[in-house]
Amino acid sequence: MKHVFFHINYQYLLKIFIPLGLVAASCVNNASDKQSGRVSKADTFTCPMHPAIIRTEPGSCPICNMALVKKENASYEVAQVDLSTLLRPTNGYVISQIPVTTIEQTTKLITMEAFGRVEYDTRYINTISAKVSGRIEKLYVKYRYEHIHQGHPVMDIYSPELVTAQQELLFLVKSDPGNITLINAAKQKLLLLGLGSDQLQQVVQSGKAKQTVTVYSKYAGHIHEAIGMQPNSTTSGSETEMTEQTEELQVREGMYVEKGQPVFRVYNTDNSWVLLNLFADQASLVKVGMPVSVLPETAPGKMFEGKIGFIEPFYRSNSKTTTARVYFSNMQLQIPIGSQVQAKMQVSSSKTDWVPRDAVLSLGLNNVVLVKQSNGFKVHAVQVGIVAGNEIQILNGLTVEDSIAANAQFLMDSESFIKTK
Repeated sequence: MKHVFFHINYQYLLKIFIPLGLVAASCVNNASDKQSGRVSKADTFTCPMHPAIIRTEPGSCPICNMALVKKENASYEVAQVDLSTLLRPTNGYVISQIPVTTIEQTTKLITMEAFGRVEYDTRYINTISAKVSGRIEKLYVKYRYEHIHQGHPVMDIYSPELVTAQQELLFLVKSDPGNITLINAAKQKLLLLGLGSDQLQQVVQSGKAKQTVTVYSKYAGHIHEAIGMQPNSTTSGSETEMTEQTEELQVREGMYVEKGQPVFRVYNTDNSWVLLNLFADQASLVKVGMPVSVLPETAPGKMFEGKIGFIEPFYRSNSKTTTARVYFSNMQLQIPIGSQVQAKMQVSSSKTDWVPRDAVLSLGLNNVVLVKQSNGFKVHAVQVGIVAGNEIQILNGLTVEDSIAANAQFLMDSESFIKTK
């Protein structure tokens, strides 16, 4: 009986103390997990296309038959973060453990892009002026942008002064043919008044003064009327509007011109230039003589090479860019004036600070980075320069000791909420 009694008590004790030991061990493990911050979960499997499908074992999705993938439930450790850090506003401070980077001080070969347009080269703009006062009897050009060649007749002018000078020459030739000095002086006067050599010879041979004198162009190019020419006073408002629509010249037959008055301007398109718009950070790198590759948008197959010929030392009105000129011959290319172009230039920068382009967040007028501080990142304003590939130049705001978020976009879900000091 004693032996049986001892055996029963032994089993009884095992039934009591083994579960208690398991409970105690579980409590100790739970306490340890709580102290270390570790959380464990059973492995589960889900469908990549249907996250609602969750299984405890591998298999196939009952909806799309795709193989289930294992959900990552690895233990993780929660860092100790004080309450003051957690309560800081998210528009100025972000708690994260994403990769960081630092500035790199180096020189780079930068390919810069600039946009512009083709314009007339003002060095080849010429003016046809009236050498005598008189009335325009006939116009040989009828509309703006008409192309004329050198020696092309432009207009016939009746000038009392010119008629009188011809009569004086004919009188000397007839009455005093031996007075070569006076005859040559009279001929020189007619030449200065705009009479051509051939016309002068015709006057002497015929013995009659020409009532009108033809004015010939000494230049080739597109014809424009000179600035300041006004239509005849008899022109009505409707006619003026029609003139503007049809690009008809405002110079009319029957109009009077004064001596020395510009009547036409001739724009030569055989020599043109490209006006490139350069922002402030680009202008500091561009130099006169730098090679440029220019691609016209209206003629993609006519890319040509040129050089920076001149950089204008001012900013044009209502523009935040300075202008660089690229001179080129347009005789063979025939690129229309006003065509938009894209230019590329390769420049070597001095040794400056560079960071990944993704590390800088643009807020319009301002640019910010996220500087690493203990448990998180603080928004910090920086001044940036040019962009070279996937890197951007930092002009001010960072030092070599600063660590910044490698991808600032990853930490900000709304740029409108970011605040900087």
